[in-house]
Amino acid sequence: MSVSPVSAARPPESAPRPSSRRANPWLTLVAVAFGLFMVGLDGSVVSIANPAIGRGLNATTAELQWVTNSYLLALAAALILGGKLGDRLGRRTLYLVGVVGFTAASVAIGLVGSIEGVIAFRAVQGLFGAMLMPNTLALLRAVFPPRKFGMAVGIWAMISSVSTALGPIVGGLLVEHVDWESVFYINAPVGVVALVFGLAVLPESRNEAAAGEKFDVFGVMLLAVGLLAVVLGVVKGETWGWTSGATLGSIAVGLVVLVLFGWYETRVGHPLLPMRLFRSPALTIGTFVTALNFFILLGVIFFVMMYMQNVRGFTPVQAGVRTLPLSLVSMLASPLGAKLTGRYGPRVTMPLGMVLQAGAAFTMLAWGADSSYQAMWPPFVALGLGGGMVMSASSDAIVGSAPVQDGGVAGGLQATSLQIGGALGTSVLVSIISSRVGSTLTGSLTDAGVPDTAAARLAEAKDAVAMGISPVTDAMPAQLRAAVTEGSQTAFMNGVHTAVLVTGILAVAGAVLAVLGLGGRNAETAPNQVVASGGPAADTPAQPLATIGQAPSVIVADEVPSPGSVMDNGSARGAESASAPQPPSP
Repeated sequence: MSVSPVSAARPPESAPRPSSRRANPWLTLVAVAFGLFMVGLDGSVVSIANPAIGRGLNATTAELQWVTNSYLLALAAALILGGKLGDRLGRRTLYLVGVVGFTAASVAIGLVGSIEGVIAFRAVQGLFGAMLMPNTLALLRAVFPPRKFGMAVGIWAMISSVSTALGPIVGGLLVEHVDWESVFYINAPVGVVALVFGLAVLPESRNEAAAGEKFDVFGVMLLAVGLLAVVLGVVKGETWGWTSGATLGSIAVGLVVLVLFGWYETRVGHPLLPMRLFRSPALTIGTFVTALNFFILLGVIFFVMMYMQNVRGFTPVQAGVRTLPLSLVSMLASPLGAKLTGRYGPRVTMPLGMVLQAGAAFTMLAWGADSSYQAMWPPFVALGLGGGMVMSASSDAIVGSAPVQDGGVAGGLQATSLQIGGALGTSVLVSIISSRVGSTLTGSLTDAGVPDTAAARLAEAKDAVAMGISPVTDAMPAQLRAAVTEGSQTAFMNGVHTAVLVTGILAVAGAVLAVLGLGGRNAETAPNQVVASGGPAADTPAQPLATIGQAPSVIVADEVPSPGSVMDNGSARGAESASAPQPPSP
């Protein structure tokens, strides 16, 4: 095997000791898991706490929406920046800063005592979460060899999925038995463990060549404004109206600014988001399918929780327990998806996961207002299995296809697509349900036996019915209450059926796109080959991404010798220069 020109230009570097705690890939995985779990849990636990927050702080519905939206907007706007700063300043550094800031903001939310303060500190949470999330994957990308990176991504995806799915259960227990502030205080012990363990085991990892580059300040501004405008239009579309000038104008302005951002990034010397990354079909399609995956997953979970609590009458804890099949299957699906992706490539795993999600959605068409649990758990299993498999495949396609020196940017790109997809799923599917409820509520009420005049008056309560709440009062006669409940639930289920039909069609479209757009197992791109000096080339990818002329990304471990040198893999298209520790065999 010959030494590449870039590698020959630098002296050989020795591999880290296998016994060292730093740069050990599995210890790195455990370390980032704490921060990832904290952010994932917080993202879904707040939906359960919102009613209690409203009662405790006398908040309006619009203010409660901003408890979620301020976090989402700050997170979406800063994720790629957080990844870029990690590549430049050090991924370990940015990750630990994110852990400290996220933990401190969580405690501040519980102490602030006003809805305005909660909204403000939720935005701070989002900013620090944007430092934390993309650098979790970038740290894994730097220490795991290509052959084991897929499994690491699978475990990463499992932790993300399980923490999100456990949110309703944990939140329900805390709100029912403690108070809503405890939903945020719980991040304190998790954050302390994440910080201490991260300081002990995480290696520093950065793109050394980026240290002297001019920072793309204008690119940061364009990206932040574009994402803010798009996400604002999406999350407020239900309130403003999807055809209103404010909604369409916000989304249009955001899209124009994002197009301008893409054009500008091709002309700046050191771009925030290198457009060359999108030359990889795997990365491009993985980004889109990641957004679609979380459109489906978070959107469906949102209205399923409304169905269980408001239509079926389950408590938050009871509803959370009944979604456990989704959580448990996700634990198996992510490593399984990673293994299948490693063997067959994302062209098989990604569409298979999308097909499973489509099956889950189409199965929900049979749900009624009184469906048994036997009709509920099979789609939960299919949803968790499909979502976990897609997450593993798309994570590997995005971060695994990017050069090591762009690992933080790629992680930020994936996290951004995930957040935008989740925002779209929740907003669009709830809007579909609301629209369908508005068009069928009066007829459903009259069909259930509600007099025409009463049905026309009750139609004004369509917003409540769209959340599964029947507009009944104690003053109504028992027979009328029963008719109103039946008609309202029928209208709500009409909306749910329309939403899951749209979801299923989108999942099928995602599967077709993955089959047609992705190549074979090693199509177009593959991760860097990294071997210790003089070591075997066991992890050599078939076709590495050509990055001639790019500076190497290096690992700087506080207590470990320099990582191994990068050897030429014989590709006719050029060799990517990078280095990372060769981990011990697990």
